[in-house]
This record gives sequence, C-alpha cells and structure tokens, in this order.
Amino acid sequence: MSSTDSSNQPSKATGQYHSVKGTVVETIGDVTGATTWTQSGKEEHAQGEAEYNAAQAQNYVEGAADRAAGYKDSVLGAVMGDKSQQAQGDVRHDVGKAQQKANEPST
Repeated sequence: MSSTDSSNQPSKATGQYHSVKGTVVETIGDVTGATTWTQSGKEEHAQGEAEYNAAQAQNYVEGAADRAAGYKDSVLGAVMGDKSQQAQGDVRHDVGKAQQKANEPST
C-alpha cells in the first residue's frame, strides 16, 4: 500500500489531541476569565481540527490511489491469466476502498 514519510505529514491522532487540548484550555480561560487562555485554546483547537481534516483528506486520496492500482492489477492479472496478480489486485483494491470509507469527510 502507500507509504509516506510521516515526519511532516498531518496526523489524525495529533490533530484530535490538539483539538481536545485547545477546548480544555479555552474552557479554563472562560471559567477563570483569562482571555489569553481562551484565545490560545481557540487557536489550538482550530489548528487541531485543520490537521485532523488534512490527514483525513490525505488518507482518503491514498485509499483512492490504492483502490485504482489494485483494480488495474486485478484486471491485468485476469487478462494475462495470472491468478496471483489478480488476487493481489483484488486485495489492494479492497484495502483502498476500506481506507476511503474510514476517511470519508463528515457531512
């Protein structure tokens, strides 16, 4: 499947962490009247949401690429009579489809 260097890639887990942390900091700021905490929390929450959405979109696109490559391999295997290639293509297609399903944008 697709492999990417995760050092500079958006992460759903990191995005969710910062979103929740930002909400907590914002709430503390609201309760204590510390406007700098409120503002800081809002900003961290927004950055976390943006990172989560970016990671979700990236994972969806990677799923689409795996799905298309799997379909190509499956068809090629079927045409050439290579059952192994066809089966590997089917698996890659299904994995890509599952990755897309898991990263569909919420409405």
